[in-house]
Amino acid sequence: MVDSANITVVGSGYVGMSLAVLLAQHNDVTILDIDTSRVDRVNAKQSTVVDNEIESFLTEKELCLMATIDKQAAYKDASFIIVATPTNYDPETNRFDTSSVDSVVDDALALNTSALVVIKSTIPVGHTKFLQQKYNTNRVIFSPEFLREGQALRDNLYPSRIIVGSQLDAAKAFADLLVRSAEKDEIETLFIRSTEAEAVKLFANTYLAMRVSFFNELDSYALAHDLDTKSIINGVCLDERIGDGYNNPSFGYGGYCLPKDTKQLLANYDQVPQNLIQAIVSSNVTRKDFVAEEILKLNPEVVGFYRLVMKEGSDNFRSSAIQGIMKRIKAKGIEVVIYEPSLHEDTFFGSRVIENIDEFKQYSNIIVANRRSDVLEDVDAKCFSRDLFGDN
Repeated sequence: MVDSANITVVGSGYVGMSLAVLLAQHNDVTILDIDTSRVDRVNAKQSTVVDNEIESFLTEKELCLMATIDKQAAYKDASFIIVATPTNYDPETNRFDTSSVDSVVDDALALNTSALVVIKSTIPVGHTKFLQQKYNTNRVIFSPEFLREGQALRDNLYPSRIIVGSQLDAAKAFADLLVRSAEKDEIETLFIRSTEAEAVKLFANTYLAMRVSFFNELDSYALAHDLDTKSIINGVCLDERIGDGYNNPSFGYGGYCLPKDTKQLLANYDQVPQNLIQAIVSSNVTRKDFVAEEILKLNPEVVGFYRLVMKEGSDNFRSSAIQGIMKRIKAKGIEVVIYEPSLHEDTFFGSRVIENIDEFKQYSNIIVANRRSDVLEDVDAKCFSRDLFGDN
């Protein structure tokens, strides 16, 4: 077991920031980022992402954590280099854009001859093996993350499991570092090949997307037949084999992971017969179409969109389902206004941003909210939301 280590984390998004803070409890951790403003925030003990526990750890815990833009200094003495850079899905190539990961791996191997390079970014199945063969090394491995936005540190402190794509002693030492830094006892830890670990990540997120899609389509059926969705879901979910996770209807799955991971898994199926994976991807589009049509049936003149973030406790707009609804409403020529405290512009994709909540509520004929809020209680009669259980 490694008592303490020098660790470099490349990238300061949800994955990188939460891992850096987690490991900095017992190790010397350096965050490497190309964004100087993010580096300054970390060095000022401020989080780069919205996460209450990360923020409290930075101010209340004694962490050995610093950030830099100097890659040579960051890589020089590291025993472990964690890659946590973004891999967006590119619809033109029909796969993840792994250029940021590939660049980090290239630099890390060139500037450090002994460190274990652990990829935490989500990548296509087989990409780690490709990199191992390209550089003729076993020092590059994959270890998936299973984090929720806004609760990333908590999910590292109490992980459902730790999966490491290698049997190397250094890989086992890396797993020990994660276990030692967590607060949960008896964490299930799996050591498998990196290719299978990559598949675990994509299949796990696609299953969660399937859950979201299933209950959204249940809700669509109930709305179309004037049925009480909540009663149906309660009855279905009392079956312990089904349970009540991910059962709250929404406008669709969104955020950093599920939209791109489902599409990447579908792309990995290009030579394999399948029906379900395509259906999960297509269902998210169908749901947005259906919800937009339900709103249009109300014949609104002005539709107000309350919050654009993916979910409560997140600062992420990327692929948020409500934006898909907004685009469909605008395409019909209906005026759209937005209330989003995280926005500091007058307009967002051509729609007016209203900073005053009272003005926003008064001006809007219909208010669309993916998740309900106490702020909207006084205008509940003109709110459109499929949030039935008051959770994300």
